[in-house]
Amino acid sequence: MSTLIRAATLKNYFEVAQQLDLNPQPLLQAAGLSRAMLADPERRIPAAAAVRLLEDSAHASGCDTFGLRMAESRQLSDFGVVSLLLIHQPTLRDALLATMKYRHLLNELLAIHVEERGRTVVIREEFVPDAGTASRQAVELALGALHRLCGALLGAHWKPHAVTFTHAAPENAQIHRRVFRCALEFDREFNGIVCETADLNFRNPSADPTMAMYVKRLVESLPAPAHRSIAADVRKDLYILMPMGQATIEQVARGLGMNVRTLQRRLEDAGDTFSGTLNSVRRELVLRYMENRQYSLQVVGRLLGFSTPSSFTRWFSAEFGMAPRAWRNAAR
Repeated sequence: MSTLIRAATLKNYFEVAQQLDLNPQPLLQAAGLSRAMLADPERRIPAAAAVRLLEDSAHASGCDTFGLRMAESRQLSDFGVVSLLLIHQPTLRDALLATMKYRHLLNELLAIHVEERGRTVVIREEFVPDAGTASRQAVELALGALHRLCGALLGAHWKPHAVTFTHAAPENAQIHRRVFRCALEFDREFNGIVCETADLNFRNPSADPTMAMYVKRLVESLPAPAHRSIAADVRKDLYILMPMGQATIEQVARGLGMNVRTLQRRLEDAGDTFSGTLNSVRRELVLRYMENRQYSLQVVGRLLGFSTPSSFTRWFSAEFGMAPRAWRNAAR
């Protein structure tokens, strides 16, 4: 079954389309969507349709920052009922943890991981769609929304060092500079935001512990989406963990709050295996890295979790029918 996401993900779509003199009707129809479907923010729509709409709209308008323009006016309230919980978290760290815990109520295609490196922190974020539907626009929309969330909680104290993207730089980065107001790094190994560790621990003056407790009970009483898939949850974690060299079943099980045996059993019940899901994610990520000429083949192998270049070459040849160097030459 195709993954479903909240229609609120496409909030501001029509405003941006109007700004760019774009007629959205044929694009909506081509994606299998309608204005009525997007009118209810809590309605679930096919993720692949949302991705196609964003990419087609960027192409039709000639605007490669379509998704980021949508993020520019995002508000904390756009997170739905979970926003009531986030606004009362004592620190940004707590708010990010709550976002990760209740991501199934926000956007099931998002994976977030907080990686602390001494005095700096990397907030990694991946938009993990169904296989074969990667989207630059969705990634920039997600990063822009995350940046706005942090800014809403920290106010003037939110001053990240850099925002990184796995895709190439746009022809004009003016919108990026306006939205993020920090260093921009493209063609990087991950999508994310780099900030000070102190930012995570900055006290939220608006936090109300009593209100947070009440809202938490409300949020936890909400039903999880009926179509929620354990394999999809594993894929999202692997997207984050693989470039970090931590794509093991132990790490994934820990992140999902279960032991290894439970994870294996749940995957088997769903007709999946951890090794099969791992290989599927590798096939998707290898194309991202192979298409980026800045990465040597040795670096590509490392990002995919291979200990030696020869093991990466064997795997790639078995999956794609030719050695990675030959594939790159053919792609050129």
